[in-house]
Amino acid sequence: MDDLLDGYRRFRVTSWPERKALFEKLALRGQSPQTLVIACSDSRVDPTMIFDAGPGELFVVRNVANLVPAYSTPDHAHHGTSAAIEFAVKVLEVKQIVVLGHALCGGARALLDGAPDMAQDFLPDWIRIAAPASETARHLTDDEAEQRRLVEYGCVRVSLKNLTTFPWLKERLDDGRLALHGFYFAVATGVLERLRPDGTFGPA
Repeated sequence: MDDLLDGYRRFRVTSWPERKALFEKLALRGQSPQTLVIACSDSRVDPTMIFDAGPGELFVVRNVANLVPAYSTPDHAHHGTSAAIEFAVKVLEVKQIVVLGHALCGGARALLDGAPDMAQDFLPDWIRIAAPASETARHLTDDEAEQRRLVEYGCVRVSLKNLTTFPWLKERLDDGRLALHGFYFAVATGVLERLRPDGTFGPA
């Protein structure tokens, strides 16, 4: 906790004076980000840093393996990611959605190796959202490192596909009010790849 408080104090001394007017404007007028980013919870992958974005520019949803579940009929269960997408699309009216995958993803690896024994309550069911990605990777190669990379790519593709199952989101895609994009960040090199129209990833 001391490290966090030390960081806050540095923020107040260095960053806050420069951004005070911006935060006051955001507080007064509210947020109006143009982009929703669905990213992994991994502590090494910070969307605002990767895209060099400031406060108020990105509406960020983070979860294990940057996954989006398929749309389901509203019920009384908890749908955190879906609720955030609904808010971003229907209330904030974002113009684009970015799914940001990354290398060395623990959630993607758990799809191949199984969830850790100490994380069996919720993780196994959650990562099964991307089960098709692991099945495809195993079919394409026996190399474990390549399988992991293919699953990481696959998590992005699965999430983009599942986004189109939300009826009010699909409506906005069809009429041009909204666009979807997929990206992949290599932690060790800092290289960002983009999902291309042909379904492959290449330099952004």
